[in-house]
Amino acid sequence: MNLLTPTTVLLLMALSLFMLGIVTFIVGILILALRTSNQDVQTLATQTTRLAQKGLAEDVAGLVGNASTLINAMNQLVRTATGVGFFLTVMGLF
Repeated sequence: MNLLTPTTVLLLMALSLFMLGIVTFIVGILILALRTSNQDVQTLATQTTRLAQKGLAEDVAGLVGNASTLINAMNQLVRTATGVGFFLTVMGLF
């Protein structure tokens, strides 16, 4: 009555790796679906665009430069979240 035979251990390892892959795949899909289309990011982008337009209208160069930097940072944030989601999805498939 030995429960930890080499075959049983190998089966448990395979099942745990399979389950980990499924969880990783699901988390990757959720990150791709939810993080890249976050409402906060969209609101911040809208407000930054308005801020840049106001800076151009009032001829304030510093305001436009800071708004441009903020937009670039938000784009990088979305790219990073997309990259993490894609990586987790691919790792889950493997």
